[in-house]
Amino acid sequence: MRRFLWTAAMAAATATTTACSISQQQEVQLGAEQSQQVNAQLPIVKDPVVNRYLNILGDSLAKITSRADLEWHFYMVNTNEFNAFALPGGYIYVNRGVAERSDRLDEFASVLAHEIGHVVMRHSVKQIEQMQGANLGAAVLCTLTSVCSSGIGSAGVNIAGGALFAKFSRDDEREADAAGIQEMVRAGINPEGMASMFQKLLNERQSQPGALDTWFASHPLEEERIQNARNQVAQINPAIIRTLTKNTTGFNDFKARVKSLPPPPVVTRH
Repeated sequence: MRRFLWTAAMAAATATTTACSISQQQEVQLGAEQSQQVNAQLPIVKDPVVNRYLNILGDSLAKITSRADLEWHFYMVNTNEFNAFALPGGYIYVNRGVAERSDRLDEFASVLAHEIGHVVMRHSVKQIEQMQGANLGAAVLCTLTSVCSSGIGSAGVNIAGGALFAKFSRDDEREADAAGIQEMVRAGINPEGMASMFQKLLNERQSQPGALDTWFASHPLEEERIQNARNQVAQINPAIIRTLTKNTTGFNDFKARVKSLPPPPVVTRH
């Protein structure tokens, strides 16, 4: 773990030495280094069928953004917790629990689109550019993966006391939502799935308090964001909305494949 934080600190410090500005090349390098560490410490789904579908769907959303030149990578973390996060440079992680809670393609795609939106808007990079001091390494990790507030951290990623628990601002979340809706429309997916998924999460939180602490800790969510998503969709020509896909047999097969995988590893919380 110390080596993980040291790598993060050195990579970020190198990128911010002079003008406190991270170039795209530095962003991609930082994301690649962090991805190697995350993949080594979190339980990543290795199933080729699941990974192929996830990456095809992710690419269909990412490749129509202003950052289509990035080499995007999509991974599924083998945990039933509902969460997702993005590393700089186009590394997107979504938990198994997201797929299992999604009833339709448009709901699942909305989570990917939101995280892609954070990368497109360079939200993590902007936060890292503002960080300095001894907590830099831990702050990078917490900002990018949210493991500081997530039970999945017990799987091998533990944060020492004193780490900076950075989170995206509400403005960042709104920007990622708006960017995600645009991505979905361009990719031919019905953007109504975003508000639908948000509403589902709120309903689950009310019926099972504590079940979604991981998601809500890293993704502030309130009725305002649901309404904002609905308002943005309402501005799109209804004739266009009617042509967009809500669900496919391909997604149904993907979800069935995910559910057929062996149970996630038991995580001992500390």
